[in-house]
Amino acid sequence: MSKQIYQLGPVQYGFPDPKLALDEPDGLLAFGGDLTIQRLKLAYKSGIFPWFSEDEPIMWWSPSTRAVIELSDFHISKSLKKYQQKNNFKISINTQFKSVIDGCQQQRINEEGTWITDDMKQAYLALHTLEIAHSIEVSLNDKLVGGLYGIMQNGVFCGESMFHTMTNTSKLASWALVNWLKQHNAHFIDCQLTNPYLTSLGATELTRCDFLTKLKLANKFKMPSDMWKPQQLDNIYE
Repeated sequence: MSKQIYQLGPVQYGFPDPKLALDEPDGLLAFGGDLTIQRLKLAYKSGIFPWFSEDEPIMWWSPSTRAVIELSDFHISKSLKKYQQKNNFKISINTQFKSVIDGCQQQRINEEGTWITDDMKQAYLALHTLEIAHSIEVSLNDKLVGGLYGIMQNGVFCGESMFHTMTNTSKLASWALVNWLKQHNAHFIDCQLTNPYLTSLGATELTRCDFLTKLKLANKFKMPSDMWKPQQLDNIYE
């Protein structure tokens, strides 16, 4: 039986089985629905994420191969270590979420166009107020110079986007995130789709089946209630 794309309704929040996603374009599972908190929470727990551009319908994806970073495989170059030691960067979590997502949106617009539409931004701001979307911030002299944001409901941090206004500051945010997740015995980072930048940090690819198996195990993780409390992360690189 040939595969087909599914249209989501405005009321029911369920998704088709990710294994039913199209082969071409790879991973397209459904379109339509909305970006409500309930639907987004279910999507990420099911290994599905939204990705679409302005003036397109909402599209939901579960690609046949998934980029992940195993925490023990994160690559830290000697030059990055020296750069971090040379500069007095401050690392914080969830203190400047809106500024981080604004920075990610603007950098994508400047470089290639963005999937971080205003509707997407408002949806993730709503998730942030419910302590589901989180940010890592890198500041120098009290100025935000880099960061990243994503979703964490279980043992997986689902990375959405990152930005930098200074060399290597998005890498510093990723490094801080990995160390923070290690400290709390989290499982891995879901990078969604691979690219050379993520590969340089240690990302590898899993088949959809293997990813969903790991995700099922990670759904059993009990996240500490204070893990994402807004705070500065001192000594996070030690």
